[in-house]
Parts: sequence; C-alpha cells; structure tokens
Amino acid sequence: MQSAHSGVWIGPAALEGAPGAWLEVAIPYTYPEETRAALERTVGLTAGLNARISLVAVQPIPYPAAFGCPVSTHGFLVARLLELSNACPLPVTAVVVQARSREEGLRYTLRPGSTVLLAARKRWWRTAEERLARRLAAAGQRVALIYVR
Repeated sequence: MQSAHSGVWIGPAALEGAPGAWLEVAIPYTYPEETRAALERTVGLTAGLNARISLVAVQPIPYPAAFGCPVSTHGFLVARLLELSNACPLPVTAVVVQARSREEGLRYTLRPGSTVLLAARKRWWRTAEERLARRLAAAGQRVALIYVR
C-alpha cells in the first residue's frame, strides 16, 4: 500500500501471517515529534491486527568509553519514552538499549520477522533515518519509512 500524501510504503506480504499470529512493530526513538507521529501512524496501520509495539531507544556509547551512562541521561530518556508510550492508545513496550551504534542496538533488540516503522523529515539529502532504514532492510528486516512534516 502506498499513499502519495503519507509517504508510507508497506508491501502486502509484510502484513501477512498465520491467523492469530502477532505482528511485531518496532519504532526506533529518533526525535519526539517524529516518534509521536510514528506511534500515531502505527495505531491506524495496525487496526484490527494483533500488534505488539516496541518503542526502542538506542543510547550510543563511543568505543573508548565503557558501557554505562549517567543516571540523569538515562532517566531523561526513560521519562521521554514513558511520556510517548502513555499517549498511545495501544500497549507499548519501552526499551532502552546501550550499543556502539543505533543500528547495532536495533539489530540486537529486533526479533526476526518484526516490522520497523521509522519516521523522518523530508529533506533534499539522505537523512540518517533513511540510511538506517536501508541498512535494516538489507539485513532482512521489514522496514516502513514515513515522512512527517
């Protein structure tokens, strides 16, 4: 299904599954407005389906640093995820992952066969979200990229 106005592309095969099976939808946290738009779009796209939504925030840790983060940074991120997930009418599981890169953290978190819904702003250049969507799709994940204003 493709809509010229929404910028969403989901192939019909991405939504097919066994009757009673769960559709795993992962929404990577990027920016508050884009993530909120992705959650709102997910509600409409999964209407009538058995959907499980995971809101995943990856906290990148540079290579020389040891894993761990200041409590204030982690607390702020958790509070932001809870605020977004509480505004969604569907049940949302919020996950915070520490990894060397956003892609590595998402690959660790995603279950095989899950659908990733990424939100991005339309730009003249290729955005980080678009590059991430391409890499995840090349790795075998089902990826839908939506453009928000």
